[in-house]
Amino acid sequence: MGNLVAIVGRPNVGKSTLFNRLTNSRRAIVSDEAGTTRDRQYGKCEWNGREFSVVDTGGWVVNSDDVFEEEIRKQVVVATEEADLVLFLVDIQNGVTDLDMDVANILRRSKLPVVVVANKADDGKHLYGQYEFYKLGLGDPFCVSAATGSGTGDLLDFVVSKMNTDEVDDLDDGTPRFAVVGRPNAGKSSIINAFIGEDRNIVTDIAGTTRDSIYTKYDKFGFDFYLVDTAGIRRKNKVTEDLEFYSVMRSIRAIENSDVCILMIDATRGIEAQDMNIFQLIQKNNKSLVVVVNKWDLVEDKSQVAIKTFETAIRQRMAPFVDFPIIFASAVTKQRIFKVLETAKQVYLNRKQKIGTSKLNEVMLPIIEQTPPPSIKGKYIKIKYVSQVPDTQIPTFVFYANLPQYIKEPYRRFLENKMRENWTLTGTPINVFIRQK
Repeated sequence: MGNLVAIVGRPNVGKSTLFNRLTNSRRAIVSDEAGTTRDRQYGKCEWNGREFSVVDTGGWVVNSDDVFEEEIRKQVVVATEEADLVLFLVDIQNGVTDLDMDVANILRRSKLPVVVVANKADDGKHLYGQYEFYKLGLGDPFCVSAATGSGTGDLLDFVVSKMNTDEVDDLDDGTPRFAVVGRPNAGKSSIINAFIGEDRNIVTDIAGTTRDSIYTKYDKFGFDFYLVDTAGIRRKNKVTEDLEFYSVMRSIRAIENSDVCILMIDATRGIEAQDMNIFQLIQKNNKSLVVVVNKWDLVEDKSQVAIKTFETAIRQRMAPFVDFPIIFASAVTKQRIFKVLETAKQVYLNRKQKIGTSKLNEVMLPIIEQTPPPSIKGKYIKIKYVSQVPDTQIPTFVFYANLPQYIKEPYRRFLENKMRENWTLTGTPINVFIRQK
């Protein structure tokens, strides 16, 4: 299970710069998908073979200049509830401020490991300033410069040493894991209760290896699966429900630890920015997706036209990934609840499917011959062969070409669409790579 590290601190101490510094190494490898907006809050960092997630709490404040101190305190509280480790960023050139002391008080009360990071130590003359930060009562400060990267290696060594290494996951028995995610009040708890309520064949409640996800194992309707339930559903928190940051923090673990995400959207409110934030987390983690439009019983106009309009709106917002099922359901009246689980199971099977090499070539090569990649600088690009890479998290296909560097994104998307037309890959992301033959 991944570890979650939150970066907290008052505005303008360099949280985003540090976040970019920690996650960029990895960003370069993972292609930046078109359409992922506002993804400066969440990323992955890899160091010494360990991978962990990083959340920048600063990105959640709308205009960072006049942030209310109250908001910052709230976010620090949420961060301490959800993260495994907190990086508390302070500014070595400014010294300790009152707000820093406030944040330190909240952090000291939490039982989490906290690392004080004195940022903007861009040259030697500032280093003497670090001793002032001992009065925060949170141990030795690390002096870094997020802008130049100096000191970040030592910081990462320390962070990794603090992580719980009991990566043993007692759930790796190949049973699919479904996570129900969505913003507050979209009906996550009611749908989980509807799943559980019908006929209580729950095998076990396993408190997950992560602090906060609870896995409920089912053997209902003839198939086994785990429901990954963020404990937020069980424990109504004192933090104000409308805090957007809160529902995203809550979702991260559930999404990372699942195979298929069931994204709940409130039919009475339509698709909102926060749904998009959660959708982007799902995409970033390459998880399969089923969208459930809940509270359908409250919508007056249930005509086919209304359904079509709603579907189109959702797919337009989530483009370019549009090949996923949308189910109109109601957790309260139990309408189509069974279908949600069936669809999630089908999407999981799509995610796991293996396509034979001969079949792939038999279908794809004629398509490619008919519509070859556009020639560039008078060079003809030939794709000779395609195969699926075994044992990958999501279906991954490699097309071997003579000049792979000339094949651009639109053609890759064309290949992906043709794959989706010919095989059922609904709901699951796929990778299409072009390599040198």
